[in-house]
Amino acid sequence: MDQSKTADLLDSHPDAQVCILQLRSFGALPFSGPVATVRCSEDNALVRQRLESPGEGRVLVIDGGGSMRCALVGDMLAGLGRDNGWAGIVVNGCVRDSAALDDLGFGIKALGTNPRPRSKLGAGEVDVPVTFGEATFSPGVQLHADEDGVIVLPS
Repeated sequence: MDQSKTADLLDSHPDAQVCILQLRSFGALPFSGPVATVRCSEDNALVRQRLESPGEGRVLVIDGGGSMRCALVGDMLAGLGRDNGWAGIVVNGCVRDSAALDDLGFGIKALGTNPRPRSKLGAGEVDVPVTFGEATFSPGVQLHADEDGVIVLPS
């Protein structure tokens, strides 16, 4: 059994949480790792700050409140995450530079795309539990993402 597949993991962990948002895939799948979080609203300064730090195999979960008005991640930030050892990114919001994201070899799941850039004021919170798509992403819990979706394993 391939343990990296979300369907197989759910078979063996029926208490896992499933993010019910129909997130689009960009880049390489599957990806998994412990969760780190950022909550921000149309501002990605904290996202950059996190991705500039060592990822150590973690997945950055960004709760952008589901905003479709601007992108929180583009190819430059995704490349930073890849180069600094992050396993992937899940965005409750938009990305941009989607063709370039597909070529990075780095996993990203997001609601959609928008070419509009975001503000960089530094508003938001890091390492707090965030909830979207009926799943709670707490720092340190294990996340798995593939073509079928995103799940969070119980602690």
